[in-house]
Amino acid sequence: MAKRGGNGTAGRNSPVDISAMDKVVVKRLSDEVAEKIRTFILERDLEEGTRLPSERVLAEQFGASRPTVSQALRILSLMGLVEIRRGSGAYVLRQPDITMRASVDLMLELKAGSISSLADFRFWLETLGVRESAAGADPDTTRLARTALERLRTSVGETSAWIAADTIFHSAIVSLAGNPYLTSVYESVHTAVISYEYRPWVENNDVPDWLRPDQAEQQIALHEPIVAAIEAGDTDAAVHAVRHHHLAMLEHLRRNRGAVAADS
Repeated sequence: MAKRGGNGTAGRNSPVDISAMDKVVVKRLSDEVAEKIRTFILERDLEEGTRLPSERVLAEQFGASRPTVSQALRILSLMGLVEIRRGSGAYVLRQPDITMRASVDLMLELKAGSISSLADFRFWLETLGVRESAAGADPDTTRLARTALERLRTSVGETSAWIAADTIFHSAIVSLAGNPYLTSVYESVHTAVISYEYRPWVENNDVPDWLRPDQAEQQIALHEPIVAAIEAGDTDAAVHAVRHHHLAMLEHLRRNRGAVAADS
């Protein structure tokens, strides 16, 4: 039998204590199906506005249940890739990009409670992006920012449409900084944060109270100042507006944490 060394460590042949090791993270089936649908969109080169096959067909194609496919489509909606139209089906909003989301998700799983740090990181990235966007504002920049806001405004009352348009809005204002690497990292972090923020919606189709139609103007009011600051080329106002939005998101995350704890 191996002896312990003088420093108190176990010998070479001592059994490994696996109780202290991190658990292996098992990917949810809905995440796997979402990835398959994402790949399907890429491989078929499906254009914006293309209607995806029905949930029944997707379930048969990927060997999953319809509830799992529904969750997968809501995950893709968080990414701003798919819009779910009530009574009509799911439609492609844009082509997926290759992102680092998988590694961000893994960190969240392994480090419970790190969502607040990730939300702060999202804020820092968006601050950097919007500062550059406002500093270099030109007619094309301001038009794109205003278009993203109007898309958000017209999606009021439709949860999937709003969430997808919200992701596209924030990605757009960061992309106006002109750095594709910043945009890619930002999108990955943003999607991971809102995947937590909207987890009850993804898993159970429970619409958060801040997305009720009567809360629409408050939500628009969080986004309008960002665009106005970019249009004015006012970097300080842009950062202030992004911070105001960030504080609202932190409150949503806090409320969601309480709801998750109550259900567990």
